Parts: sequence; C-alpha cells; structure tokens
Amino acid sequence: MNTKIKELSEQYAAKAAAEQKELLKTLGVIPAPSHQEDLRASFCRDWFLKQGAKDVSIDEAKNVICRLGDENAKELIVFAAHTDIVFPDTTELPLREENGRLYAPGIGDDTSNLVNLMLGAKYIIQNNLKPKCGILFVANACEEGLGNLDGTKALFAAYGSRIKAFYSFDGYTPQCCSSAVGSYRYRITCRTKGGHSYINFGAPNALEILCDLTERLYKIVPPQEAYTTYNIGRMEGGTTVNSVAQEAFMLYEFRSTSQKCLEEMEKLFQAAVESVRGRGGEIQVDLLGVRPGNGPVDTDALAAFTAHTADVIGTWYHDEIDYAAYSTDSNVPLSLGIPANTVGTVRGALAHTREEWIDLASLPDGLKIALSLMLDYVDLDCT
Repeated sequence: MNTKIKELSEQYAAKAAAEQKELLKTLGVIPAPSHQEDLRASFCRDWFLKQGAKDVSIDEAKNVICRLGDENAKELIVFAAHTDIVFPDTTELPLREENGRLYAPGIGDDTSNLVNLMLGAKYIIQNNLKPKCGILFVANACEEGLGNLDGTKALFAAYGSRIKAFYSFDGYTPQCCSSAVGSYRYRITCRTKGGHSYINFGAPNALEILCDLTERLYKIVPPQEAYTTYNIGRMEGGTTVNSVAQEAFMLYEFRSTSQKCLEEMEKLFQAAVESVRGRGGEIQVDLLGVRPGNGPVDTDALAAFTAHTADVIGTWYHDEIDYAAYSTDSNVPLSLGIPANTVGTVRGALAHTREEWIDLASLPDGLKIALSLMLDYVDLDCT
C-alpha cells in the first residue's frame, strides 16, 4: 500500500488510542434497536459537528450523513457503519471491561466499527484534507434483522448512481466481503373456521394446511446458478388438543448470492402458496423483508477494488483474509452494480449475543485500516 498513507495512519492511530477507547465506551451504552436509532443518531450528528464538520444531517431514515467536498459532486464515495444493534433494549446497555476485552451487546457489531468510521472522518476533517471527489461518511440505520437494510436503501434512493464506491465497516477483522447474500422473508398465515376435534372432524385445519405447504416448499429444487437455500424457521398456531386449529402462521425465507436466483425462488414460492389455496383456509402472505443479492457488477472492477482493500487489511493483519459472502449493507450497492466491500475493523467474538466482546488491543489496527482506505480519496499534498 501507499507508504505515506501507511505512515499517517499509524501515527494517528497511536495518538488517538485513548480517545478511541473512551468514545467506544460512551457510544457502547447508547441503545439503538433497528428503526429506533434516534439516540445514537443524535449523538453521532453532534459529535461530527464538534469535530468541525460543516455539512451534517439526519435523514428521514435516521442515517447520519456527514458530507465532505462539493455538494454537487458528480461522483461520491461512501464510508458507512451502522448504528443499530440486534437487541430491543431502549435503556442504557450494560458494558464492562475485563482482561483486555470490552463486553457489551453490539459492541463489535457494529459499535467498534462505527467508532473507527467516526475517528477516521475526524482526521480528514480536522486536517482540512481536500477530497478528490465527494465523500459521505454515513452512520446508517437499519442494517440488522428486519431493519432490512432500510438505511442504505434510503441512501441510494437519494444519491443513486452518483455513488461510485461503497465501504461498510462491519464485522470482525479480517473480513473483506465483496459478495452479497440476499434474502426474501415471509410470514404466511392460514385461517379456517375451525371447530371441535370430534364433532367437526375433517374440517379444514390451519396447522395441517401449513404442514401441506411445508411439504411442497421443501420439494422445491432451488436454482443452480448460485448457492441458494430456503428455510422454515418457525411455525405456530392452534389453541387446544381438542380443537381444529383456526389459525396458524409460519416464517419462511430463501437466500442466495444471486438476485436472479432470488427472483426465481420467489416465483416458486408463490406457486407453492397458490397450490394450497382452496383447501378450506384463507392464506395471507406478508413480505417481512428483502435483502437484494448480487447484481450486474463489473467483475474485474470489483476484483481490483477488493484486492486493494485486502492489501490494506493485510498490512496490519497477517493471517488469511475472509472473503466469504455475507448479508450486509454492501448488498444494496452490489445489487446495483456498484463496487462495494464490507470490512471488519476489530477482533472479537459472540456477535448477536449479549456476551459479545471485542479485543481492545485490536482497536488501533482497525483505525489504521479504516483511515488508510479513506486517505485514498483525499489530496495528501498538504500534509
């Protein structure tokens, strides 16, 4: 990687270590369920303004957007990290430091990465580095679960094709994701007249109809163009052992790295649902969420983009890099054909559990990775 960028990143990470830890502890206790990120969003907006940023706003999706460079720039680069965590808490989150680790719900996914985004942006802002193009630093909402990537979807609805590259800081080092695992998620509800299990024996049973649908769904042969899966994760309904079930529901999803395969699976799913209509039950299908898969991205351009990111990661992380496909905010740009990487900037474990922890010693290297990627897009002649 560029020698000057490496040197500047190392100097700043050493200088910012204490601030980095304190910012993480402050941000780490602020609750932020998906769709309820208001407290974190307000904190991040105010923080960016205190660092000297001039153009900072919170959009309708609760994304915090800190813009650098010409507001009419035809080309934009996005650096993002999500503010939401998977837990529903709306009161202060528990946090503790122990044996070189920091424990808290969501501390690695994605609070630590958010801190590295913020501190990298601070360096560029306070050193008055001139962007080569427009840069958006985004603390985005709604990445987790049924947040359905709504924050990033809103960002691309607003800026569209002006965005030429996208980096999401998310997950653990050495993640360098350039392939999207897309998903469609549904709730299927069946309602019947029901009745007494003896007197009304043979009447349509909502549970039995959904079991029939289950069998049909599991006979689907998924498209072979890309690895494609499906799953029924929950089924519930009925009342008592001696009642014909009046109502039942199930949760179903299918996943693929290919948007084309996802669309084929949707057709197969809808056909299976149609095949059980008319069995005496009313079938209602609710789409819970869509995460798009890979779209028409230029494979050579994406490979070169990812190789550079991997080179930056490899400067401070010397084991094998994780190139696996994941479901992240990068799904949205990748589905639109825009080069994107999701990059982990912290070491830790137990994501999506209340026992999640991060290795405090990994924070400086994570900041080096984040800042080095950012410095590619600014003029360093003035440093």
